[in-house]
Amino acid sequence: MTAVSRLDGAEVAASAGELADLLADTVHGGASIGFLAPLDRAAARAWWQGRVTAVSAGELAVWAARDGNRVVGTVSLAFPDKPNSRHRAELVKLMVHRDARGRGLGRELLATAERAAARAGITLLHLDTETDSPAERLYLAAGWTRLGAIPDYAASPSGVLRPTTIYYKSVGVSAHAA
Repeated sequence: MTAVSRLDGAEVAASAGELADLLADTVHGGASIGFLAPLDRAAARAWWQGRVTAVSAGELAVWAARDGNRVVGTVSLAFPDKPNSRHRAELVKLMVHRDARGRGLGRELLATAERAAARAGITLLHLDTETDSPAERLYLAAGWTRLGAIPDYAASPSGVLRPTTIYYKSVGVSAHAA
């Protein structure tokens, strides 16, 4: 059974190795999440350790899905620091280990982040994902709105420039709606 929980900074630091394994698996599986293949475990671990300060400061929220003692999925929300953008957050690094796919874990992680954002007073979420990737089906099925695509935005794990599609979703209650 998979359990999803929010990690604090100390938990991100303690789980950096497991999170690194998930990140490396995701990149080696072809997902364009900001890294090139091959991604070695030390570099992936260092990247996660670099997130600890932001998590501890409340600038980044990280959830991990565990199947037993193993991290099999994660999702994060990045919160802006500017006064005019405190109503929004960016959904980042939604990952599901290749061994755990096809069981609804991506949908569960996405819904967890959306509910947490709404509870925190966030009314608008946004994200970008590789155009024509499997992730697009997930976001569309979850009610996200496709804004458009930017050509040659990011390199795939193999280094090929690919377009990225921008999505957004309203969550919670906007101050303008009141």
